[in-house]
Amino acid sequence: MDEKDRLLLTLLDQNSRLPASELAELTDLDEPDVKDRIRRMEEAGIIQQYTAVINWEKAGDGEVSAIIELKVSPERDFGYDKVAERIGRFKQVRSLRLVSGVYDLELLVTGKNIHEVARFVAEQIAPMDHIRETATVLIMKTYKENGHIFYEREEVERLPLSI
Repeated sequence: MDEKDRLLLTLLDQNSRLPASELAELTDLDEPDVKDRIRRMEEAGIIQQYTAVINWEKAGDGEVSAIIELKVSPERDFGYDKVAERIGRFKQVRSLRLVSGVYDLELLVTGKNIHEVARFVAEQIAPMDHIRETATVLIMKTYKENGHIFYEREEVERLPLSI
């Protein structure tokens, strides 16, 4: 990977719908070279997937999200990997990270409502081997996701003042 590859990745990370012609212009490469570089990075697993950033609140979908923090006893010879592999198989788990601090793993979990999320944690995650403790933090509102800002500043209408 060179600096041009890194620049392509940065541009794709910001907007994966940019056409190859625009990427070529922004990176000072020719279009076939851009396509070839992207194909090679896809084949190497550097580019894993192209996704959309969706504002579910605006879409009218009542999806609830929560951050679940876990204290985990690592498995002998595997550390946290085997536990993370099992947790990552659940469709409710949108992201899963090994983190530093008080907790070991951090999950982003979604469900139709708070009860569904709570039931998932209580019935699927908490009883698993090697899970010592869970903490659930509800996401009340998302302001920014994957670098995309969701909030729009509304102009405040000023009332006329008469003296």
